[in-house]
Amino acid sequence: MKIYTVPAGVLRSNAYLLTENDKDAVLIDCGGLEPLRFAEEKGLTIREVLLTHGHFDHIGGCRAAQLAGARIGCSETASGLIFTSENLGRTMGVQIPSFSIDFTFRDGETLDRYGMRFVVIATPGHTPGGVCFRCGGDLFTGDTLFLESVGRTDFPGGDASLLRESVRKLLALPEDLTVHPGHGGPTTIGHERKYNPYV
Repeated sequence: MKIYTVPAGVLRSNAYLLTENDKDAVLIDCGGLEPLRFAEEKGLTIREVLLTHGHFDHIGGCRAAQLAGARIGCSETASGLIFTSENLGRTMGVQIPSFSIDFTFRDGETLDRYGMRFVVIATPGHTPGGVCFRCGGDLFTGDTLFLESVGRTDFPGGDASLLRESVRKLLALPEDLTVHPGHGGPTTIGHERKYNPYV
């Protein structure tokens, strides 16, 4: 599996373009148009966008992706929050082009997509409907877990105690998992067990 990291949108949030066959791709988060342009350059067709959560800097490019033929999916909980003020777009002065949710998923569900298998891990705390995706030896954590840091909980819907539980859940996973966060560079579960000051 190939993983391309594409910073996107006004906050340069990480979008991850994944492909097993160099043709069909799954995009994890879509904060802007950059992943679509990158996919076109690589000759990839984005078939689905899997959202880790619904904040504006992770969903800003979803309308364009959907118009290009991609299906958009998020957790059942997030589906009711993405299109409210809790997406923080209005707060930050950013207008999110409208789009729709094509499918939802829940904790523990397995999504088989174009030769790749994603396991959904519910990780509320940064947002009520936040999730992470495990795909083989890779873990896509959105804004739950970063390199030696964790997501903020001072936004509407944030909950510090839930975030602590979610981070503990992630750190119980195999230490050699590569962590791909929503912002910043990659890390591993083993590294975070040792050096994350919030654990």
